[in-house]
Amino acid sequence: MAFDLTKLETIIANRAGASPAESYTARLIDQGVARCAQKLGEEGVEVAIAAVRGDRGELVRESADLLYHLLVTLKALDVGLEEVYGELDARQSRLGAAERGATKEEQA
Repeated sequence: MAFDLTKLETIIANRAGASPAESYTARLIDQGVARCAQKLGEEGVEVAIAAVRGDRGELVRESADLLYHLLVTLKALDVGLEEVYGELDARQSRLGAAERGATKEEQA
């Protein structure tokens, strides 16, 4: 099975329960939401810089860091991926309807 965000969410949940002295994930969560969000922001900037530079390898590595820190931040706030997936699903439905409407207007 390919690696996916649900698997990463499970790994983070398991590590969050470990001792902060032994787990980077637990240490981040123990430091609070502000620290988790700070790391998330730093990784977002690093992704953007790698993209602007056109450095594909760095973009991939920094994107992995970004996804990890996003899920740590979600965990710190007790927000599950299912909630995020639900929001994406709702947006897809709305966007699909809007696109169908735009197409009808363009045909008129």
